[in-house]
Amino acid sequence: MSADVSAEVRNQRVKEFLQILPLTVELAGLPQCDPNRLFTPDQMDLRCTNLKNAYKLARQLLKEMSEGS
Repeated sequence: MSADVSAEVRNQRVKEFLQILPLTVELAGLPQCDPNRLFTPDQMDLRCTNLKNAYKLARQLLKEMSEGS
């Protein structure tokens, strides 16, 4: 039964991530790339780090807004 709860929680987190993804991308401020240009591993790592930080801020913002702060 705990495996079902874990799957449910995981699905809920994925759904939440996808819902706030547009806000996350805007907060990250990442420039659009040329479709014919590939990123280096370091550039991809930096972009991922920026998205992770922006996601944390987006979640915090939504939490504060829902609490009425």
